[in-house]
Amino acid sequence: MAKKSAPKSNSFSRAQSDAWFERAQKRIPGGVNSPVRACRSVNGKPIFFEKASGAHFTDVDGNVFVDFCMSWGPLILGHSDRDVVAEVQEAATRGLSYGACHPGETAMAEAILEAFPPFEQVRLTSSGTEAVMTALRLARGATGRPLIVKFEGGYHGHSDGLLVKAGSGLITGAEPGAEASSQGIPHEIAGLTISLPFGNLAEVEKLFAFHGARIAAIILEPLPANNGLLVQSNEFLAGLRRITAEHGSLLIFDEVISGFRLRFGGYGAIAGVQPDLVTLGKIVGGGMPIGAVVGPQKLLSLLAPVGPVYQAGTLSGNPVSIAAGLKTLEKLKNPEVYAHIAALGERLEKKLKAAKIPWLRVRRVGSIVWPYFVEGPLPTRADDISPKAIERYNAMYNAVLDAGVYMPPSAYEVMFLSLAHAEGHVDQLADALIAAAKGVA
Repeated sequence: MAKKSAPKSNSFSRAQSDAWFERAQKRIPGGVNSPVRACRSVNGKPIFFEKASGAHFTDVDGNVFVDFCMSWGPLILGHSDRDVVAEVQEAATRGLSYGACHPGETAMAEAILEAFPPFEQVRLTSSGTEAVMTALRLARGATGRPLIVKFEGGYHGHSDGLLVKAGSGLITGAEPGAEASSQGIPHEIAGLTISLPFGNLAEVEKLFAFHGARIAAIILEPLPANNGLLVQSNEFLAGLRRITAEHGSLLIFDEVISGFRLRFGGYGAIAGVQPDLVTLGKIVGGGMPIGAVVGPQKLLSLLAPVGPVYQAGTLSGNPVSIAAGLKTLEKLKNPEVYAHIAALGERLEKKLKAAKIPWLRVRRVGSIVWPYFVEGPLPTRADDISPKAIERYNAMYNAVLDAGVYMPPSAYEVMFLSLAHAEGHVDQLADALIAAAKGVA
């Protein structure tokens, strides 16, 4: 396991990052290719990475940071894991893309299915967003029904039908006065998605009583981690399973974040709930672009070319992505990986508690950590998130950055621990948070 800790501080120059950002804004909308990277909600500007290794990244000014964003979750082994990089380099010498069948695709499907019994088949895509799009199309094709149910604050990618009361990126990136989630989405498309509050089975029951015959599927993250860490009860998840089964609808678990993050497999097994379909991404690509839909043969066989539901992708099953993913999954079969990163999370919690600042705390499940800086009940719904917690995170962000620690540039996003993190890195994060908290009301 990783032992080396991070440098304690930076000589924090921003000249080159600022120059690159100025240049980027002339050619890229907002200077970024994903809105949260603009750092607007934390009153900052983007840092431009130059290289990364283990738990650290180095920016274009030569500053070194401990990274607790980890590319928003895929890097459970850390940046540039030596074994994963070796597989990628070797695969690249054989070809960057085939657009055709190759043995790695089958090997990847087999590796995923080993972790998701009793599912039988996998369709690979190029991203988690694309995997979710495919799963919803498949649900509609299987049921012949038009409606999809999601939950308020749940984010499942940026496809038109799912940007309805969606997650953190919409909160921090939308322009004032825009439509509820995004302009550019016809009402006819948005109207096919119904959004309900998390945790309220009575509302789900009521909806299905009126519209059950028209609902193709419910989709949710079983461990919602795209708008804070809104942990749901196992009873709620089991209730969704019961309701969908009673009405002939599908239950889809979006495990793009949670898949392989807490165990070798999915969160559904932890909760004791078996969905009809699972979508994956992030970790299964080992840092390279990938997505996957996992399910029973009776559903996956509806996909083209054997069935009537069309889905395709030139880069689906990309050999370099699969090489990275296969090596990552191989290493995750070692239970010590999960034990190590969970222990780091426990250490962070203990150090923050020892500071005796009542509101300085995190919500944690395994290696997923959400700073939630307010006392009182931990939220399970987006509308329960305290504005004060967001205000404190934003006020502390740049002081933590100055201490050489990189957190997600949004208070609604979660942090990720990795195998490359060591106790010293966690201590540096805790010390930076404690110091910053002392200057915040």
